[in-house]
Amino acid sequence: MNRQRKITANVDRLNALMDEAGLDAVVLRSGQNFTYLSGVVYPGTLARHQDLADSTRAVLLLWPRHGSPVIITNKTAVGLARRDSWVEQIEMYEGYVQSPYEKLAEVLTDAGLAGASVGLEQDYVSARDWACLQKLLPGMRMVNCTALMDRVRWIKTADEVQRIQRAADLLDEVYLEVFERIRPGDTERKIHADMMATCLSKGFEWAHGILNSDKNPIPYAGESDYTLRVGDVIRTDYVAYLNGYPGHQSRNVILGQPSAAQQTDYKINLDIYRSTIDRCRAGTVVGDLYQFVMTEFEKNNWSYNSLLVGHGVGAWWHQQEPILRRGSEIVLEEGMVLALEPHKDHWHVQDMIVVRQDAPTLLSAQFNTDEPFLVQGTVQL
Repeated sequence: MNRQRKITANVDRLNALMDEAGLDAVVLRSGQNFTYLSGVVYPGTLARHQDLADSTRAVLLLWPRHGSPVIITNKTAVGLARRDSWVEQIEMYEGYVQSPYEKLAEVLTDAGLAGASVGLEQDYVSARDWACLQKLLPGMRMVNCTALMDRVRWIKTADEVQRIQRAADLLDEVYLEVFERIRPGDTERKIHADMMATCLSKGFEWAHGILNSDKNPIPYAGESDYTLRVGDVIRTDYVAYLNGYPGHQSRNVILGQPSAAQQTDYKINLDIYRSTIDRCRAGTVVGDLYQFVMTEFEKNNWSYNSLLVGHGVGAWWHQQEPILRRGSEIVLEEGMVLALEPHKDHWHVQDMIVVRQDAPTLLSAQFNTDEPFLVQGTVQL
């Protein structure tokens, strides 16, 4: 290990869960797990090669229970690994010529793991590559470690919490700066472009999300050329990554003074939302949390149109286990970081919290959500 670079991952928890599962090593392919345990955040095109299961330029991390971890990479991606990772041993393969899994088989053999129990992410390793590794190392026991790695990542270290809080604070700065520039006549596309540019200019590596008017009938379909008018409500849902960890909040904007109906709906949604956050305590069953939201919506004669009421967050990809969904038996544990977003259509408020034994800790506190953001200097028609 490169002791000059601090490991932010929960290695003690990883070791304990590997022992529990009887694993001698894990091989990590996905962006969230590779980034989590290597410390390397790949941008742009290199990031897409982490996301695509069939990439012939995959980057892998072999993490043995005992011994030194190894990064397996290609010439294009090696520079960032050498600069940023706390992993010292790096093995190269020739992209587009040699399969990364052929090189992995060599590294496993050299490490004495050809007959060991090794965890791989079955949801990120293609059937082709899984078969390749089985053929090359027939004596190795290959185990799906996806759920194990989810459990490792969902309890955050103090360093991870600090990274998420810094990203949350910076994203709220972006929201406040961009919202001040909104004017009637702007399009969804124009404001979204401002959000993206401001995120990058403030130091985020990349960002994605949505910004739609309540008049846009299809959410999550991209930003349109709809021209915003006084009285419109803007819904947002953005994620921006800083050193691999996300700021992830949703904020509402109203052009002009809100109507009485808008004020009422926002308050009802906010009350349910904040009551949900208060219930995010260690020992709470996820399915019970989801059912609480459904019951509160029914009390107000509202239908719930989303698939979830929140989710865990972590390195590389913001939406991780535990997913706060119907029927989930996962029990919240102290140290989980969750993004909470029970919402009524375009009334979408979202914050990140740390689960504690008592009241959770709010990480995204720089934006006052008591009221929606009002675009000043506009008159209700």
